[in-house]
Amino acid sequence: MFRRLFQVALLLLAIGCSAASAAEKNPVVLMETTMGNFKIELFAKEAPVSVKNFLAYVQSGYYKGTTFHRIIPGFMAQGGGLTAELQPKPGNLPPIKNEADNGLKNDRGTVAMARSGDPNSATSQFFVNVVNNNMLNRPSPDGFGYAVYGRVVEGMDVVDKIVNAPQSRKNAVFQNVPNTPIVIRDAKVLK
Repeated sequence: MFRRLFQVALLLLAIGCSAASAAEKNPVVLMETTMGNFKIELFAKEAPVSVKNFLAYVQSGYYKGTTFHRIIPGFMAQGGGLTAELQPKPGNLPPIKNEADNGLKNDRGTVAMARSGDPNSATSQFFVNVVNNNMLNRPSPDGFGYAVYGRVVEGMDVVDKIVNAPQSRKNAVFQNVPNTPIVIRDAKVLK
């Protein structure tokens, strides 16, 4: 009888630990593009502001119809803010605080916030590093760095296809633009 109770107690403890670890898992977002799909694990503990911001855009459906408008082989693929016509998609949330001091590095497969020269200007645009980009880590290049908040956990081959797609310069503003628009069809949080 005691042995059976002990086994039940161990089983309940294992279930409790399993449930606790499941609750602590990072959110994962599926990005569906015209070149294939990839999944991004989000680091909510390390980059809470950036993750909350990204999830707000995902959950609102904002990324549908935006493109990867800047692809540089051997560097990164940037998207999430422009239409196929290279027009800004309306509906940006307010800019967020730069979290580049969170200890995460701009290594191959990581996802980071795109921003202007103002370190606290990031809104919807993000980029996927396709190599280790140490020069983007804090404090380089401008004393602030670029905030990593996730990493591609499935489909990095798709990101490599995206970044290596034929590209050209469209005008003085838009360089490294895919010749055929690479559209984000949908972005959704996986359960």
